[in-house]
Amino acid sequence: MAPYLIRRLAGFAATLLAVSAVVFFVMNLLPGDPALVILGIDSTEDARAALRAQLGLDDPPLLRYAAWVRGALGGDFGQSYMFKVPVADLIRERLAMTLTLAVAAMALTVALALAAGVYAAASHGRAGDWAVMAASQVGIAIPAFWLSILLVILFAVVLRWLPPGGFPGWDDPAGAARALILPATALAVVQAAVLARVTRSAVLEVMGQDFVRTATAQGLPRRRILWRHVLPNALVPIVTIVGLQFANLVTGTIVIENVFYLPGLGRLVFQGIANRDLPLVQALVLLFAVAVVTVNLIVDLAYLWIDPRLKGRVG
Repeated sequence: MAPYLIRRLAGFAATLLAVSAVVFFVMNLLPGDPALVILGIDSTEDARAALRAQLGLDDPPLLRYAAWVRGALGGDFGQSYMFKVPVADLIRERLAMTLTLAVAAMALTVALALAAGVYAAASHGRAGDWAVMAASQVGIAIPAFWLSILLVILFAVVLRWLPPGGFPGWDDPAGAARALILPATALAVVQAAVLARVTRSAVLEVMGQDFVRTATAQGLPRRRILWRHVLPNALVPIVTIVGLQFANLVTGTIVIENVFYLPGLGRLVFQGIANRDLPLVQALVLLFAVAVVTVNLIVDLAYLWIDPRLKGRVG
């Protein structure tokens, strides 16, 4: 067990180092001059050259990368060109919004997918199964941003039940919750459609095993068999997809936050790209990459808790 954990943590560190190098050098290869963006087109070349020297943009790339990594390890990502404040402060200010939206969307995804997937498996070959599979196919085919527009038209414009966008702030918990319902739903529907299909397949596979037939022969209620015996034994592929989907939800907030005008990291990275704010974009892209790699690590470790038999194979 310990050697496996050491290997996974070493791989985690190596992956983060490789990701940081890719993020830094790709961002710095993009066309455009940050000094020109900051000072404007009316600035002189001497002024732009002086600003580039002040920002360290004339230093060798490897030297700049090493300095950036040292700062990132200490939580210092430099100062935003656009907002004129430390990037770390901007991230802390916007992080709660993005994490809350992603967690809410993930909770809704899991609730919808498990209910639909288990129901479809229990109704295999009947109308309920066909209905769930048809609905999931529609959900997969609908882009999240287009679904967002449809939800706004229906629930904000026509029914006037929910706000079409914006965020009132965390000081108003009820208003904040209402503002996140439509974005979380837009993120969750597509992911729930995928996860429902995976859940159905995993549950059907377990339902054909001997212990399920034994439980049925003993007269246990069908609901108890499905939820207490079948589903726990089908969790490995489900958890795999959940981990990947949570990473997708975190990065998917970039589009949804801009559609609903939410002050999160997704909107922040869009603003940073539009203004060629290298320190801000580099930090946010790295943060999203770290989230993806961390979730994958957690999923790998969760396998050992879900299925203790795996501990003997990884030791």
